Amino acid sequence: MTMLTLAAVLIIGTAACSKQAEQGPNSIANTTFMHLHGLGYSADGKRLFIPVHNGLQVYADGSWSEGPGEKHDYMGFTAVDDGFYSSGHPAPGSNYKNPLGLVKSTNDGKIISVLALEGEVDLHGMTAGYRSHTLYVANPEPNSKMKQAGLFYSEDEGKTWTNSLATGLQGQMTAIAAHPSDASIAAVGTTTGAYLSRDYGQSFTPVIPEQPVSALTFTDSGNVLVATSGPNASLLDFNIESKQPLAIQTPNKDTITYVVQNPANPKELVIATEPKDVYLSTDRGATWIQIADKGKTINRK
Repeated sequence: MTMLTLAAVLIIGTAACSKQAEQGPNSIANTTFMHLHGLGYSADGKRLFIPVHNGLQVYADGSWSEGPGEKHDYMGFTAVDDGFYSSGHPAPGSNYKNPLGLVKSTNDGKIISVLALEGEVDLHGMTAGYRSHTLYVANPEPNSKMKQAGLFYSEDEGKTWTNSLATGLQGQMTAIAAHPSDASIAAVGTTTGAYLSRDYGQSFTPVIPEQPVSALTFTDSGNVLVATSGPNASLLDFNIESKQPLAIQTPNKDTITYVVQNPANPKELVIATEPKDVYLSTDRGATWIQIADKGKTINRK
């Protein structure tokens, strides 16, 4: 399957937002979110961010709160060492064009800056290197920066983009992640497995073959956390040098939709699952606590 086809059938969050941002009451006021569009930590590891269709929910010190700023419908949300990159749709009444294109915030979403493609494209399939800030996107359609659909990367925050051939990928793309510091390394999850590239996405080799992948992310050390789905669903810590996977215990067999590691504490992991449950572990999966139940936030204090 070509990358053009992969981008056209990209299933990262495609059921989670519409072309127009929804109007109406803010569901976060009732500590319930309709959708869950990602996971990310602040650089100091003290705040967990969840984009939830109308802004950010923030978990810190056992309690939930609303993030600052306008309640944008963030998609392709990716936390980095100085803030976050995202795409998506502007909040109702916002002055930003719809879709947002590529935006960045360095103050937890209080203010966002448009970097590129405002009013042109919603990049659901997007990731960034935590320290390198190299962006990888599954571009869904031609636009002013990317003349065709497919896999692209940018090393200058979206000013210029290079098309990647993505040879070796098979199946429908479900997740994408960038190495924290090596700009040339990226991982992609599809309905047929997890794939790794060491040449800016020009070619990929399977690392977790013949298992559908629902989520993946790089750890700070450069390993890949891979969540597989189906009857043998598992969460694996894959060492890209030794090529050895290590199983991580999970609270149940629900499909994991997002996974993230705390950048300040490698033992702290958070997963979100298909029913919109969110779990946190401070001992790398030995034990888990639930912090959201079917989209309803749980205060642990």
